[in-house]
Amino acid sequence: MSSLLAIYAGAFALISAALSVTRPNAVHALLYLVVTLLALAVCFFALGAAFAAVLLIMIYAGAIVVLFVFVVMTLPISPEAITRERALLRRAWPLPVLMSVLIVAPFVFGEFGLTSTGQPAPVSAQEVGRLLFGPWALAVELASLLLLAGLIGVRHIGRSDRSPRSGS
Repeated sequence: MSSLLAIYAGAFALISAALSVTRPNAVHALLYLVVTLLALAVCFFALGAAFAAVLLIMIYAGAIVVLFVFVVMTLPISPEAITRERALLRRAWPLPVLMSVLIVAPFVFGEFGLTSTGQPAPVSAQEVGRLLFGPWALAVELASLLLLAGLIGVRHIGRSDRSPRSGS
């Protein structure tokens, strides 16, 4: 039963991820991203990784997507930009679809030869904390700096005054 639920949630995640990428309205795309993350959390839960499912919901669907929604809502989006984005989506969709097929095909057709060794052992929050703030502390901090740089870059690109600053 749990594997059937994981397959169903995975299919739902794939559909909502495709809708997230193809929507010209940024807010709609973010809502589909939330649905994708929640479906992935169901997959994790059905496969026995409840802690990973909770982390996915709290960190990604809770914090990061809310940050994305905040940034999107602060950007001024003109009708010309929406028209341009729709034209780009119509022209540029074959390359991402081809890349996705090339990435997913080996998993679908079983080319990697992954074998199951039984039921995975549960991972506690204490073990995850030891890893994140132990040997992976630098990677976690670099990821947070990358998110901050992206936020600053989006705000800089979307600011309303386009005139160069006199002090620079």
